[in-house]
Amino acid sequence: MLTLQEIMETIKMVQEENLDIRTITMGISLRDCAGPDSRQTRTKIYDKITRLAGQLVKTGEQIEREYGLPIVNKRISVTPMALVAESSVKGDMVDFARTMDDAAAAVGVNFIGGYSALVHKGFTGADHRLIDSIPEALDVTTRVCSSVNVATTHAGINMDAVYRMGQVIKKTAELTADRDGLGCAKLVVFANVPEDNPFMAGAFHGIGEPECVINVGVSGPGVVKKAVETVKGADFGVLAETIKKTAFKITRMGELVGRTAAERLGVPFGIVDISLAPTPAIGDSVAEILEAMGIEICGTHGTTAALALLNDAVKKGGAMASSYVGGLSGAFIPLSEDAGMIRAAEAGALTLEKLEAMTCVCSVGLDMIAVPGDTPAETIAAIIADEAAIGMINKKTTAVRMIPAVGKKVGDYVEYGGLLGSAPVIPVKPFSPGIDRRLAGAPLFSGKLHLA
Repeated sequence: MLTLQEIMETIKMVQEENLDIRTITMGISLRDCAGPDSRQTRTKIYDKITRLAGQLVKTGEQIEREYGLPIVNKRISVTPMALVAESSVKGDMVDFARTMDDAAAAVGVNFIGGYSALVHKGFTGADHRLIDSIPEALDVTTRVCSSVNVATTHAGINMDAVYRMGQVIKKTAELTADRDGLGCAKLVVFANVPEDNPFMAGAFHGIGEPECVINVGVSGPGVVKKAVETVKGADFGVLAETIKKTAFKITRMGELVGRTAAERLGVPFGIVDISLAPTPAIGDSVAEILEAMGIEICGTHGTTAALALLNDAVKKGGAMASSYVGGLSGAFIPLSEDAGMIRAAEAGALTLEKLEAMTCVCSVGLDMIAVPGDTPAETIAAIIADEAAIGMINKKTTAVRMIPAVGKKVGDYVEYGGLLGSAPVIPVKPFSPGIDRRLAGAPLFSGKLHLA
């Protein structure tokens, strides 16, 4: 039960500090839809999604009105489609993406995640077909998001998959070049992917998850920034405690909303993901939190340490507030979605190399990074390999969501609007990583790298 003081604090957070529930995501298992007939399987997928999620948007809107708390997105995640479609040996894999898109449109959600494959140890036939289809699938759909897990700490890195995803990202950018490579904004390559992540574009419904579940993603960079500003000049202990207390309050509100939604929809409540997910809105920036902690500009020396403190305190505060914290939980550093990050990149303080260093301690990885359109697929693959290595060795989730901006060079911008914002095109190293030479002529799977 929330106290009157907590309610008043929450109202202030919403009105003045951009607190919101970033997403209510319904996870749906599609494993019972699989079958040899592609058309029948897709019919079952559509029927199940629309049946279970038919009231999701309406319920979210009701809770918004009752609690006065913005719920920005209502989303769906499903079983990785490579698993669902693998029994359907005939038919075009892209048709499964179209079915997902049609079902998402029918129930009114903005995104549906799960056009995904888990290939950290090797490929199945369906994995091959799905990965090959990703560029077209993201070109012809509006709401579908895709992810591929290429590494785990236990299995190592599937370097064949890493190399292939560099090519997939490049092709996706080319097919959606008329939209500034928007398809790439809906595609994430993971290491150690979580199965209960409610945030897009990497959400899918893991095979260990229940039949249907509600997961909630809470975001409050503006709230944390205000809290940090109140203890300006205090020592690191006071700073960390302040962030933990703020994360505690945000998490409590997120769990309340999630449990209410789950009860009304008649499904179990899963987790609350307490992630500081920035937006282009003024004051809703992770970079500005780090600057409020004392650094002059995000990306300068000390940034990684400040981000580590922030991420650690957010996770601990969430864990104190709830036994149901999951997903990614921590701080996101997407370049395009954070006004402070964009300013730092424009000033030259924030580079790809510094962002990579920051991924060692943040929640995810290189997120919404625009690079020149002539960046080779091999270079993109090498960047994915670097991130996968960081995740594998450090036993954490890392990811790459990168946009090779076709026809654009360093200093140009990609523009998406809304939560995706805009991003400056930043430079990459011009030297060859040699990944293509090391894999050339090798038998399948021989490129799997195990460093654990």
